[in-house]
Amino acid sequence: MFIETLGERVRLVRPRSFAGLMTLYEGNHVRLRQLLGNLWHLPSKMVSISSTDLSIHLSLDRCSRYTTSFRMTYRLYKDGITLTDPNLLIRVYHDARLAEAVSCCERPRNILYRGLHMPAKSELEHRWLLNVFLNKWLEHCLDHRHVFG
Repeated sequence: MFIETLGERVRLVRPRSFAGLMTLYEGNHVRLRQLLGNLWHLPSKMVSISSTDLSIHLSLDRCSRYTTSFRMTYRLYKDGITLTDPNLLIRVYHDARLAEAVSCCERPRNILYRGLHMPAKSELEHRWLLNVFLNKWLEHCLDHRHVFG
């Protein structure tokens, strides 16, 4: 169960529900702000540095008055080829203070990410899986003290 705070009131939010998804989007926004700072003005390209994890690459996709979209990924090098995995497309809704994982790469190379490409029973379930993954990855980035410069 998720807990949502509304002023002085607290209510439980069911996982895999629309309210749960919106709570997850709020959590993604909070974690992205902790990781990136000001989400309104992101440079076109950024790279994180961590002494305990791979570098994470961020590239701006679209920027408008109310939304910003960007890709976030690890870059892996194998046999002279650059591989991007998980290559998440993330959309930030500035006015609502929400952040949504919109899509992931076509077929993840890492076996741990492949669950994101299983056929979902519904659009809600697909979005739920993708955004739980984003939430956990952002938590991982913060735990490894990633710094975007």
